[in-house]
Amino acid sequence: MSILNVEHVTHGFGARRILEDASFRLLKGEHVGLVGANGEGKSTFLNIITGKLMPDEGKVEWCNRVTTGYLDQNSTLTKGKSIRDVLREVFQHMTDLEADMIAMYDRMADCSEEEMTNLLEEVGEIQHLLEHNGFYTIDVKIEEVAGGLGLRDIGLDRDVSDLSGGQRAKVLLTKLLLQNPMILILDEPTNFLDEDHIRWLKNYLLEYDNAFILVSHDIPFLNDVVNVIYHVENAVLTRYTGNYEQFQEMYALKKVQIEKAYDRQQKEIEHLEDFIARNKARVATTNMAKSRQKKLDKMDIIELAREKVKPSFQFNEARTPGKVIVHAKDLILGYHEPLTNPINFVLERGQKVAIKGVNGLGKSTLLKTLFGIIPPISGISELDPYLFPGYFEQEEAAKDRTALEEIWAEYPGLTNGEVRAALAKCGLTTNHITSQMIALSGGENAKVRLCKLMLKNINFLVLDEPTNHLDTDAKEELKRAIKAFKGTVLLVCHEPEFYEDWVTDVWNVENWTTKIV
Repeated sequence: MSILNVEHVTHGFGARRILEDASFRLLKGEHVGLVGANGEGKSTFLNIITGKLMPDEGKVEWCNRVTTGYLDQNSTLTKGKSIRDVLREVFQHMTDLEADMIAMYDRMADCSEEEMTNLLEEVGEIQHLLEHNGFYTIDVKIEEVAGGLGLRDIGLDRDVSDLSGGQRAKVLLTKLLLQNPMILILDEPTNFLDEDHIRWLKNYLLEYDNAFILVSHDIPFLNDVVNVIYHVENAVLTRYTGNYEQFQEMYALKKVQIEKAYDRQQKEIEHLEDFIARNKARVATTNMAKSRQKKLDKMDIIELAREKVKPSFQFNEARTPGKVIVHAKDLILGYHEPLTNPINFVLERGQKVAIKGVNGLGKSTLLKTLFGIIPPISGISELDPYLFPGYFEQEEAAKDRTALEEIWAEYPGLTNGEVRAALAKCGLTTNHITSQMIALSGGENAKVRLCKLMLKNINFLVLDEPTNHLDTDAKEELKRAIKAFKGTVLLVCHEPEFYEDWVTDVWNVENWTTKIV
């Protein structure tokens, strides 16, 4: 049974084509992975099928009475509500039914026998509905899903306006899973989850009976949970059956077949054009030349896919610092209350350290404390006087200025050509460079921020979840650049496969925390 049909959808922004004659179908129980490079139009496609964006051409049809749940990269929460309040909103319709039922009981105190019969019947139906939908175990269900995604560690009574972007994303994901819609639509759900919570979500999706559409650049996660791949490249959407590994094999085979067919056709075209050129002027052979020309005119010309611009990352190295980069003495991390016990560590020149552990225990807090963005609860951290750090924050609000203006704001001495060249090296096209930061995809935005970092002379590279939003090519190139960097590296990352083969040490914040893990 087809739940969603997308037929001949075309969409673009100005002269830029995002989707061209795209067709898509979603069948019951399918677990779909939507993949493609940064900026290829994955989020645009999701906005079209959810009705947030009208396509230029084509139609989108959902089956009757379908319920969908959409987690996008820009969802928001209402200030003044606790996490528990937001999660209980999922069950508001049942809370309203319970209120109706209580009102009916009150009316029974003074009603006729006929009204009593009708009220008892209605109350019975509501009671059955509430029990069938688990209304009396709502809090248990909330605790279960919230615990699986780490919200209990944050505190269900916390005001959502006090949460970080990553914590807000967790609340929205938890709310979505509690809704249990017929169709889940998830755009980069693992970006703000640590290893344990990614594992929990993976198991949840593996057991999910309904269909879902997933956009993710976390390839191991994607590979484990999907059984259909839709690949968007050069505005074309193509369906493949199987997981991500199987898609890669089929895609590589298809690419080789197209290249071979292209070579054969080019040789045939060359042969036909040569024959026409030699024979069109001769009376005896002019008809044969015309026949070849007709064949050439009718030929469906094969075009090779336009190769994507791959990023090239390189960190500029500053002068060599002293042997000890950072010396932490009885450092206690936190905002209003301690997150950790006293921490003592020495980070030496040349070390490359990955920081891991459950979210909310102080990974990002440690980085911000080292840079003086927030003060420690107590203790000190001594930095080498010849330290030239480069810091990539996990979150940075998108701005109205263009990518070009974003770089210029920090490096006003660069020429227009130098800024454009730097952004182009990071895999950004002219369209990206002249677009506002707020209009760029998450991956394109990250590449602009990495570009700013790469124009700076540094000897201490600090990266907080740099792989969020980056496509496979960009992640591989970033990994290569970090390995090639001769300075010191401090990395927070939820993808062990990104750092396992090059770090010298792994620090687990769970060994420092005051919380029960």
